[in-house]
Amino acid sequence: MIRYTLVSLLCLVFVFISQAQSCGDQNNNSPISYNPTIMMGAEATTEYFPLLKGKRVAVMTNQTGMVGSEHLVDLLKRNDINLVGIFSPEHGFRGTADAGEHVASSVDTKTGTPIWSLYDGKSGKPSNANMQQFDVLLFDLQDVGLRFYTYYASMARLMDACAEHGKEMIVLDRPNPNGFYVDGPILDMKHKSGVGWLPIPVVHGMTLGELALMINGEKWLPQARKCQLTVIPCKNYTHSSRYELPIAPSPNLPNIHSIYLYPSTCLFEGTVMSLGRGTSFPFEVYGHPKYKGADFSFTPRSLPGAKNPPLLNQKCYGVDLRNISNEYIWENGFDLSYIIDAYNNLKMGNAFFTSFFEKLVGVDYIRKMIVEGKSNEEIRKMWQNDVERFKKQREPYLLYKE
Repeated sequence: MIRYTLVSLLCLVFVFISQAQSCGDQNNNSPISYNPTIMMGAEATTEYFPLLKGKRVAVMTNQTGMVGSEHLVDLLKRNDINLVGIFSPEHGFRGTADAGEHVASSVDTKTGTPIWSLYDGKSGKPSNANMQQFDVLLFDLQDVGLRFYTYYASMARLMDACAEHGKEMIVLDRPNPNGFYVDGPILDMKHKSGVGWLPIPVVHGMTLGELALMINGEKWLPQARKCQLTVIPCKNYTHSSRYELPIAPSPNLPNIHSIYLYPSTCLFEGTVMSLGRGTSFPFEVYGHPKYKGADFSFTPRSLPGAKNPPLLNQKCYGVDLRNISNEYIWENGFDLSYIIDAYNNLKMGNAFFTSFFEKLVGVDYIRKMIVEGKSNEEIRKMWQNDVERFKKQREPYLLYKE
């Protein structure tokens, strides 16, 4: 059963500032809206606190789970909610672990609440023992709206676990900083992996609350299971909003510029290139020791959140994208021109790519077309039907105006 909540005028209000820009969005031709008072689902306590009364509660959250100036876990404890456990995603409860790093279960030192890791190198689903300890699961993570960002996959696994065990799940929704457009091919499910879990485009343009509704509605859980789901929506948010995250969602996405570039530069994870992990500007540059004709250089070092980055301690020459405007990134969307430039520069042929590349792009034809010398514009035409089909498919699940 899905419950849709109404806007409550008695909500605990704390204002996050939505950063707006002055130009139009070239991808969907819609104006940029200025929403100075976007409110997170977690702030609507009068809507979900009654659903927790008398129940054992678990939460799935990390450092982004702030309710105003207070963390969700602290808010629940202060209001005498029976919090029995905290699930943690990739990067851990505090958001400091490397991508894909083993994260052990532990205890939150501040509240004494057990932390149950979902990123411990096993299935990514809770144990049966964990599932028996709670009645309702609160899910509150700040996503960035990309198919290869793992938080939505963790949500899907938790939805499936809740469906299997007859537990209720409440998603406390947050804005999608890349929620103003849809772009890229839909995942060919033969490439399903931890960085590609559902048949959605690279940039899906949905919040996690909307995506949770779609997972249920499209019967994407194994054996068409359905999770008992409630979504607490954001207030004053639309898909034309430009929302700047107040807290970095993971160690290597330190600012909104890196988040806007992330759909395109993340593809370097499936190549021999460095995208700046091990520097102060990850996802905003790309380079390699053999990249030719560049004045710009950087050297990846071992840093918190990037302990063993690609090309560690090797001087890389390449391209600095930090001065590219946000408007330019919005206009170009999921942009293959950076990958094409690096491929043509290194002249390594197929050795430029790793097997991880298809897991990221989700289809076979992109690598082949790059090798054939096709342009970004030619390749983009291949997925336009995917984008239009997905936009229609997702319509019943949208909670916010386009």
